[in-house]
Amino acid sequence: MSEEDKAKKLENLLKLLQLNNGDTSKFTQEQKKAMKDHKFWRTQPVKDFDEKVEEEGPIDKPKTPEDIPDKPLPLLSSFEWCSIDVDNKKQLEDVFVLLNENYVEDRDAGFRFNYTKEFFNWALKSPGWKKDWHIGVRVKETQKLVAFISAIPVTLGVRGKEIPSVEINFLCVHKQLRSKRLTPVLIKEITRRVNKCDIWHALYTAGVVLPAPVSTCRYTHRPLNWKKLYEVDFTGLPDGHTEEDMIAENALPGKTKTAGLRKLKEEDIDQVFELFKRYQSRFELVQIFSKEEFRHNFIGEESLPLDKQVVFSYVVEQPDGKITDFFSFYSLPFTILNNKKYKDLGIGYLYYYATDADFQFKDRFDPKATKALGKRLRELIYDACILAKNANMDVFNALTSQDNTLFLDDLKFGPGDGFLNFYLFNYRANPITGGLNPDNSNDVERRSNIGVVML
Repeated sequence: MSEEDKAKKLENLLKLLQLNNGDTSKFTQEQKKAMKDHKFWRTQPVKDFDEKVEEEGPIDKPKTPEDIPDKPLPLLSSFEWCSIDVDNKKQLEDVFVLLNENYVEDRDAGFRFNYTKEFFNWALKSPGWKKDWHIGVRVKETQKLVAFISAIPVTLGVRGKEIPSVEINFLCVHKQLRSKRLTPVLIKEITRRVNKCDIWHALYTAGVVLPAPVSTCRYTHRPLNWKKLYEVDFTGLPDGHTEEDMIAENALPGKTKTAGLRKLKEEDIDQVFELFKRYQSRFELVQIFSKEEFRHNFIGEESLPLDKQVVFSYVVEQPDGKITDFFSFYSLPFTILNNKKYKDLGIGYLYYYATDADFQFKDRFDPKATKALGKRLRELIYDACILAKNANMDVFNALTSQDNTLFLDDLKFGPGDGFLNFYLFNYRANPITGGLNPDNSNDVERRSNIGVVML
């Protein structure tokens, strides 16, 4: 493999990870196929690319669950629907196999996601979860699982309006069946089941351009263990640099620097939840968490060994007991194929955070407020990188969402070539900034108004 190919490998793989400004005019005509060419999406309640939004709100006329068919959509005779019980070891293993072999894999087949029972318990069993919303398709004769899609209940906030919704994730069809047009059927079936519960809106993301993104963010990465990345052909050696140069450039200390930094505890929930809600209120697209959802998403299982932990959450407590800061990240490692020295690659993802650093200012874009917030976030996320490395993660990933553009460059997060598009189903909204300038550089001035993080 040439050095040029190595240098592109990290970008290609991180693009696949899809931890992917709402200006749809930036997409090329090739990307923006006319709605008439989208045989499936033109039948769905989604916004077209150049559609002007006079008033934000639902697209379809109101319906009731009684208007929705009770029976599942028909499948080809050799297939059948099933609901996946994530508490059933065998059924969960079927999902692991399907996703690990068909969901995301780099083009050289060198790396695959390493999903675990712990990850799915966290991602799919949030408060209010329904077994009926974990949908699979099996081959009748063999019972092999060949497709999957999931939904979890969420309350979205779109420019201050609360919208009961679901978050759609883990849509996967077996490679050998992608000509069977199972994807549209999966989407319509999950829509039917969600509608039967009187929910009519959804949030979903994709690396591909569909009609029509409400926002687009860019994926960035911060090497934590550059030497390992290089040794597994995950990254290349830039021209004019030595291995020692790159190791030194990306080096991190072994200990964090922020005074009062510690793990989030159960007794912190009330105080941190209020801090989090206030911080999230600055963004135009958010998930509005209940306290129960907040607890589920951010309190990790202390009894798990380090290699099984999924979410890592920390707070900064002042001497008087006040918690002023909170941040979190989660782990979704890769299995390394065909490497004698290494079997896995630790991947960390910046999740949610909150701080009171600029609360004393009325305008979050006041230069003094921006300076104070930027300084605090650089300190917090620098420590997050240290903690992620100490948890055996090799790369730390972040989008240009939230207020991330205030620290990405300074903390050596390199821009990836992957973009993640955010979509609203059955809800028409004006574009929301995603932290990008027209040339796709980080927008430090406007930042992002995307406050939701998709797994």
